[in-house]
Amino acid sequence: MRSVTSLLLSAILWLAAAGAAGAASGDWNRNDHVEMRLISAVSGVGEMKTIPVGLHFRMKPGWKLYWRTPGDAGFPPRANWSASENVSQVDIQWPAPKRFSIFELETLGYEDEVILPLNAAVTKPGEPVKFAANVDYLTCKDICIPYSATATLSVGGGEAAASEFAFEIDKYRARVPGDGARHGLRIQDLQVASVGDAVELKIVASSIERFRAPDVYLEGPEGSFFGKPVVDLSEDGMTAVLEVGGGGFEEPVTASGVPITVTLVDGERMLEERLIGKPSGLGQATVPTSDEHSLLVILLFALAGGLILNLMPCVLPVLSLKLLSVVGHGGQDPAHVRRGFIASAAGIIFSFLLIAGGLIAVRSAGVAIGWGIQFQQPIFLVAMTLILTLFACNLFGLFEIILPGRLANIAGSAGDSNSLGGHFMTGAFATLLATPCSAPFLGTAVGFALSRGAAEILGIFFVLGIGLALPYLAVAAFPRLATQLPKPGNWMNWLRRILALALIGTAVWLVTVLAVQLGIDGAVSIAALSALIVAVLALRRLPASRLGQHAGKVAAVLGLAALFVGGFATPPSAPLSASAAEWERFDETAIARYVASGKTVFVDVTADWCLTCQVNKKLVLDTAPVADWLDETNVIRMRADWTRPNPAISAYLARFGRYGIPFNAVYGPKAPQGIALPELLTDRIVMGAADKAGAAPTLARK
Repeated sequence: MRSVTSLLLSAILWLAAAGAAGAASGDWNRNDHVEMRLISAVSGVGEMKTIPVGLHFRMKPGWKLYWRTPGDAGFPPRANWSASENVSQVDIQWPAPKRFSIFELETLGYEDEVILPLNAAVTKPGEPVKFAANVDYLTCKDICIPYSATATLSVGGGEAAASEFAFEIDKYRARVPGDGARHGLRIQDLQVASVGDAVELKIVASSIERFRAPDVYLEGPEGSFFGKPVVDLSEDGMTAVLEVGGGGFEEPVTASGVPITVTLVDGERMLEERLIGKPSGLGQATVPTSDEHSLLVILLFALAGGLILNLMPCVLPVLSLKLLSVVGHGGQDPAHVRRGFIASAAGIIFSFLLIAGGLIAVRSAGVAIGWGIQFQQPIFLVAMTLILTLFACNLFGLFEIILPGRLANIAGSAGDSNSLGGHFMTGAFATLLATPCSAPFLGTAVGFALSRGAAEILGIFFVLGIGLALPYLAVAAFPRLATQLPKPGNWMNWLRRILALALIGTAVWLVTVLAVQLGIDGAVSIAALSALIVAVLALRRLPASRLGQHAGKVAAVLGLAALFVGGFATPPSAPLSASAAEWERFDETAIARYVASGKTVFVDVTADWCLTCQVNKKLVLDTAPVADWLDETNVIRMRADWTRPNPAISAYLARFGRYGIPFNAVYGPKAPQGIALPELLTDRIVMGAADKAGAAPTLARK
């Protein structure tokens, strides 16, 4: 009796399982070449709002089905779901295809078998779903045959348990390309160049393991087409450069501004990204390959850029502080000198790491980043102006900086110019003042870093800090360089006053930048506050002055008042520039039109807080022969003002691999994608780029 009961129970369970399987699969729709059906990964809807389904194709040997972008011929499967019940929407996912090459035609698709994963949105969870799809598809071998077929599937409203097809659907869903992180793949660069009426694209990809047989499938706007890539692997096999020809763009010269979907496949590894190609041209930052910039070369660039930054005009206050520090060490013990300069170097390096961490955090929040972007923030400029004023007052001898209580213990009484805390803060302050400038090698290093991951950003900024700190480290290594200076005397008081004037000059410059960001009223308020700080501190030195007894309270009240006035000031609609009328406002979309009409376009990306930009203007752009060339009727000059945050300008810089300014580019008939120029300009550099762009000046050059 028990055996009979067991047999009956087994039969019931088998029938239940068969019923569940049947509910998860529709009938096959067959023809001579392909069979098709719908399958479900679940046996019931349950409380699911979206259920996983699959459109299952089996092809006879030699016959193939096409991908969503089929290539030179064919069309992908298309389904109409309007006859379905309790279904609001069905989204199809596309597993990575295979390339088929025949008679120089390139097509993309599937052979033998494929399941196209579907995500079906349910109108009423818990109720049965009926799928009814009218599917049009094309299958090809020696000939191509279009078919139109119907596929149906009913899924009950019961518990959403996994069906026998769940594994198969998941297997193909795993072949749908994602961001590449799980496979260790990454697209580092996409460059686009026009060649006649066609385009050429260069994709640089990296991998955490050796590439085997990488391929890339590109999708652009309707009508565009792309060929088979030419693949070049680096010696270690971890970097692949894939060059692809294409066409079908309405205007090839503008192809670099068109989003392109890149699907990279290397065996069972794959990724998909939607990117905007950047123009390929002279002077562009490039992504390192085996024969280009390696990470080691970029680190050397960072070291050189940081060192050269010491000589840039934007770091005059930094040099002043360094000089005063050296003078303060005159005649002192070498060990004391070494500790002081090491502390200053540590302050510089720590500040660079702090800036790097801030940039990583800002980028993670989805905000555009760049070198010196803190100077786009009025509150930062206000703080720097007031700090510079206080530093200048300290050098004038109006007060001594003494940190209270616990801070004094931590910083070693930073107010003492010979304390380790004081030297550390001097290095940190020097870094902040250095950031509005760029320098040779610096732009390449920063551009490389900010386009990479957190580890690369931290590493490159660390080396930048070492470069800026090299003078300090040199004195720390040879402390007797400082001890050879004259001992402190009355002459130091005069030197302190001269250096104080340099800091005041820097504060005045920051106020002019504030005039652009806060408006004249806000800038005047900050200038008045700074002047009052100086006056209050000066009066405080008079013992009989009642104002001096309450100077701290007065300064605090005035500070709050000035911030309120500055905050309510109305920013001007455009930066205050005497030459603004001579330059067109930057419009990237207009560049292609000007070049197509035979004109030359010179783009200057600048900011009022960028001192290197101002030097380029004074010494090159506003003087002959460059100024004469810019005045020619065939030359269009555009100026992009980055004084305040501007996403369009940030995106434009990023397309050239740049994240800081100054940045200049020349466009012309022979250089429609633009020739990017170095950070520091010379007459020869600008005029040489003009020649290469096909815009030889008519004026005699001096």
